[in-house]
Amino acid sequence: MAIWHSNPTPEQLNENAAGCMPGHIGLKITEVGDDYLVGTLPVDQRTRQPFGILHGGANVVLAETLGSMGANLVVDPEKYYCVGQEINANHLRPVAEGEVTGTAKPVHIGRSSQVWEIRITAPNGKLSCISRITMAVVAHG
Repeated sequence: MAIWHSNPTPEQLNENAAGCMPGHIGLKITEVGDDYLVGTLPVDQRTRQPFGILHGGANVVLAETLGSMGANLVVDPEKYYCVGQEINANHLRPVAEGEVTGTAKPVHIGRSSQVWEIRITAPNGKLSCISRITMAVVAHG
């Protein structure tokens, strides 16, 4: 059974992010599972650092986008919204080309906070980054 408050499609999520940072750097949501989100990010001139590998900050943008979207899809948007409180990322392997794939799954879904884990893999399927984000659940004013 799905954990989502609504039944979003990847197309709807991508449309919402088109004019923001995720859209500008080519991030795409590719799958909405029962309890996870999957998104991809190209490794190109927009996302590489000067040494020619994926910028660590780009990994964090992918992780935060997936975790934030997931957290906000779990709550009733008429009553609550979720904002990031803390994020960390361990960059395990460099990626120089292709596309990385992130999968976000909840670790904890509570009344006032949520914790999501995001695993980012290189094109060869190896783990390149692991991230965890804590989201605050905030009631509308």
